[in-house]
Amino acid sequence: MRSKVIGTLLTITIAATCMTTVAADSEPAKADAARAAAQANNPLAKMKAFNVHNYFISDLTGDTDRSANTFWLRYAQPVGRVLLRASLPVPTVPQADRELSGLGDFNVFGAYLLSDPDSPRQFGVGPLIAAPTASDDALGSGKWQAGAAAILFDASSPVVQWGGLVTVQGSFAGDDDRDRTRLAAVQPFAFWQLGKGLYLRAAPIWAFDLENNSYHMPFSLGI
Repeated sequence: MRSKVIGTLLTITIAATCMTTVAADSEPAKADAARAAAQANNPLAKMKAFNVHNYFISDLTGDTDRSANTFWLRYAQPVGRVLLRASLPVPTVPQADRELSGLGDFNVFGAYLLSDPDSPRQFGVGPLIAAPTASDDALGSGKWQAGAAAILFDASSPVVQWGGLVTVQGSFAGDDDRDRTRLAAVQPFAFWQLGKGLYLRAAPIWAFDLENNSYHMPFSLGI
């Protein structure tokens, strides 16, 4: 049986990145500032970054009275040509008679940069592992999972940047009473620089449950 969830998604992002600021009093300085702003969203950039994202799904297909929300904590740390990124979700999901909130499954991946570090187009791949840290069975898989991640980011334009993250993972250990997992996620992203540190972003996370032939594909817009 195939099921689907397609929702509308509003994202709010607060990011703190360790980067050099450039005074924009001259044209070269403005150009440098534009390049720095473009790289601030580069998941493969050589900078430490802590990001807070909130994804609110206002309605679910087939159930307009229900909504969902996921609050993400993310930290990225470059180590040589490898980018380490750790993520912890705090989801809120509808239940039969209430909404349930708590911690989800923690995951971390290491993407090795295959492209030239100075190129505006960058690509990286590497291993991924997820730990069963969910505070409730409904919020996580109950399984240790391993897989791989691939990232592409194109910052050729100082105004619009785009790319995507693809992950695949499957269970190999954990609670024997829980079903095994085979999951894939696709996160296309695009950023439109508005100037003065502001930008529009679209970065929905499309999740595919390959074990149960189900998926959800929200649309997103944030600032």
